[in-house]
Amino acid sequence: MSIQFTNTLTRRKEPFVPLEPGKVKMYVCGPTVYNYIHIGNARPAIVFDTLRRYLQYRGYQVTFVQNITDVDDKLIRVANEEGTTVKEVADRYMAAYNEDLRALNVLPPDIQPRVMQTIPEIIRFIEGLIEKGYAYESEGDVYFRTGRFSEYGKLSHQPLDDLQAGARVEVNEKKENPLDFALWKAAKRGEISWESPWGQGRPGWHIECSAMALKFLGEQIDIHAGGSDLVFPHHENEIAQSECYTGKVFARYWLHNGMLNINNEKMSKSLGNFLLARELIERYGGQLIRFFMLLGHYRNPINFSDDLLEQAANGLERIKTAYANLLHRLETARPEEPNGQAEEQARIISNLRERFITEMDDDLNTANAITVLFDVVKEANLYMRNQNVGQQEIAAYRDLLLELTGVLGLKLEQEQELLDSEVEALIAERTEARKSRNFARADEIRDLLAAKGIILEDTPQGVRWRRK
Repeated sequence: MSIQFTNTLTRRKEPFVPLEPGKVKMYVCGPTVYNYIHIGNARPAIVFDTLRRYLQYRGYQVTFVQNITDVDDKLIRVANEEGTTVKEVADRYMAAYNEDLRALNVLPPDIQPRVMQTIPEIIRFIEGLIEKGYAYESEGDVYFRTGRFSEYGKLSHQPLDDLQAGARVEVNEKKENPLDFALWKAAKRGEISWESPWGQGRPGWHIECSAMALKFLGEQIDIHAGGSDLVFPHHENEIAQSECYTGKVFARYWLHNGMLNINNEKMSKSLGNFLLARELIERYGGQLIRFFMLLGHYRNPINFSDDLLEQAANGLERIKTAYANLLHRLETARPEEPNGQAEEQARIISNLRERFITEMDDDLNTANAITVLFDVVKEANLYMRNQNVGQQEIAAYRDLLLELTGVLGLKLEQEQELLDSEVEALIAERTEARKSRNFARADEIRDLLAAKGIILEDTPQGVRWRRK
């Protein structure tokens, strides 16, 4: 059985056939870095990191691109509020985002482009759309003509007439059509901007991903992924502008993860249930957050609560305990298998690996794959009930656990604990970083200590710390 994915574009589960045999070009939309990411942002990061790991496990050479939006209305607002620059805000929160991802054991992207670094390519892209008649300039702004793209709405499966009839947009006399979207925005007084053929301005949101994908992956890519909230309008608009520019299918497979609720309610600041990823990482640890996110199928909504986290913690602990027990038994295991079970255990282990692959091949079903992990634990525990065990069999169970948890991005090895003197040195470095306004480094140290089970408390008398 080949790998299969549910393609948002076709609404069908399809065999995965890359453009070039053995190679995968993958683009995942990254965050707008105006604040720390919330726990909902962590889900696509974990899910599509797992997809990347699995494709590599299955022998594919993956080129993974994830962009950073570092120019946006929200960034401009925060910079103005803080009396600093948009770049300083972006640098700080981009560093924090990458630190959060490291705590979640998310691999860094092969390429992490930023809008500020892609302005020339974005301008050329827009010029090309204007030349082809798919875009137009209006008082310094540039808009895409959605009506010129006959397939507009094919990703969200909404006919253009229905979208126009139900468009909830502000009246904008600059637009030819209410559904036309901005490719370039004329600069307002005091805003960050760049020179362009249409005057000073900055890119619209949607154009940046198309330009970055084209620059780093080419005219066509295999997989484009992100949260289901991006299907419309962001990904719909990416398809429109990219396919009008190149005349080719932009992405063959569109994958979207379901949303995350908090205690069965949509997460929002107004409800007071807005949870930052780093706060939860500090409280529970990145490994537990990652394990929890993989317990459900990525396409389904997932509910987040303390009770569910506790259940997940018990499950993860079972796996880690089994691994520790295997290491312990390996020390006293016999070179030969003393119970006549060598062939049977080899067959069991092989079948468990095959079952894991079958579940992951089926639209990245991590929920069922974790069920297989628990079966590995069960079989390993059953074998270890023997008074005497063989080294080869114990090592095979150990290696299988490491192999399969590695595909899921889970760590079984215990990290070395920091000495008190090392903690004090890091706290001193953090204090100096805060004094010099190097908040990215200060946050990085706090997260490092949190990952090691060290809780910091900033008090009027100074920083206090304790072990979790």
